[in-house]
Amino acid sequence: MAEVDQDSKTEEPSEKKIADALEKGNVPRSREMSILASLMGILLVLAFLLGPGAASLSGTLLLLVDHPAAFAIADGNDATTLLGALGMEVGKFLLPMIVILAVAGIAAAFFQHAPKLALEQIRPKWSRVSPGAGWKRIFGVAGQVEFLKAVGKFLAVGIVVMVMLGSDRDQLLDAIYSDPSRIPGLVLALSVKVVAVVGVAILLLVAGDVVWSRLRWRQQLRMTRQEVKDELKQAEGDPLVKARLRSLSRDRARRRMIAEVPKATLIVANPTHFAVALRYIRGKDSAPQVVAKGADLIALRIREVAEAHGIPVFEDKPLARALYDAVEVNQWIPPEFYKAVARLLYVLYSRKTAHARA
Repeated sequence: MAEVDQDSKTEEPSEKKIADALEKGNVPRSREMSILASLMGILLVLAFLLGPGAASLSGTLLLLVDHPAAFAIADGNDATTLLGALGMEVGKFLLPMIVILAVAGIAAAFFQHAPKLALEQIRPKWSRVSPGAGWKRIFGVAGQVEFLKAVGKFLAVGIVVMVMLGSDRDQLLDAIYSDPSRIPGLVLALSVKVVAVVGVAILLLVAGDVVWSRLRWRQQLRMTRQEVKDELKQAEGDPLVKARLRSLSRDRARRRMIAEVPKATLIVANPTHFAVALRYIRGKDSAPQVVAKGADLIALRIREVAEAHGIPVFEDKPLARALYDAVEVNQWIPPEFYKAVARLLYVLYSRKTAHARA
C-alpha cells in the first residue's frame, strides 16, 4: 500500500509543502558531510596542534617523572594543587582540539541548512521504534544507498591506506633501526598525509551524497494531485464559499443601488429588459449621473421603485441599451449621450412647467 501511495505522488512539491517541511525540521541532510567535516577538523589538529601540544604536555609529564623530588607533597592540599596543574596542562592540550572538532561539526550543519529548533523532530513517533518501519528503512532504497556508501568509504579508505603505506614502506622500515625519538614525528607526518588523501577521496563521495540526499528529499515531499487540489483550496479558499461570498457582495451592492433610485431624476428603460436611473440637478451637476442600472428582474425592480416614488420613466430602447452597456453606476454619462438625454430632460421640465401652470 505504501508503494502505491508513493507511486501516486506524481506532482512536484509546492512552496508551501517545502516551507512546512523546513519548519518541522525535515531538511535534506548528508551524513557524509559531517564525516568530511570531522576529517578536516582532525587534519587541522594533526597538522597544527597535535605536535606542539604533545611536546608541551610531554615536557610537563617528563618533568614530573624525571624529577619527582621537585614537587613537595606534604598533605592533601599539595596533591590537589599538583593535580589541578596537571589538569590545566591536559585541558590546554585537549581544549583547542575539541573546539576545532565542534566547529567543524557545526559548520557542516550550517553548510547544508541553518540549524533551528524543531520540536517535531523530538516528538515520540511509533514509526521510529516500529520494527516494520525500521526493516523498511534498512532494506529499502535509502538503506541500500547507505550500504553502498559504507562500502565505498571502506574501499576508499582501505585503498588509500594501502597505497600510502606501500609508498612509505621503506621509510617505515628504516624507522625501526633509527632513533626512537623520530618515530612520533614520522607517525604524525604519515597520519597527516593519510587523513588528507582520505579527505580528498571522501570529498567525491560527499558531492554525490549531497546531490542524492536533496533529490531523495524532494522525492519524499512529492504530492498527489488530490493533495495539490486540497492545498489550492486551502490557500485560495473553497470555491463554493467564495462564490457564496461574491453572491452576498453582489446582493448588498444591488440593495445599495436600489436604495439610490428614489434620488433619480428620470428612468430610461427598454420596456422589460433594461432600466437606467439618471440623476441631474440643474445648476449643480455638470452632466447627468447614472445612480442605478439593471437588466431583466433588476430592471423591473428599478421601475417599480421609480413609479412608487413618482419618478418619470421614459421608454427608449436604443438609449437604454446604450447607456447600460457604456456607463457604470456612479459615473457621469459620456458627451455622446448629452443630446439624447437633454431631449428627455427637456420633456421632463416641460411637463413640470405645464403642471405648475395648471
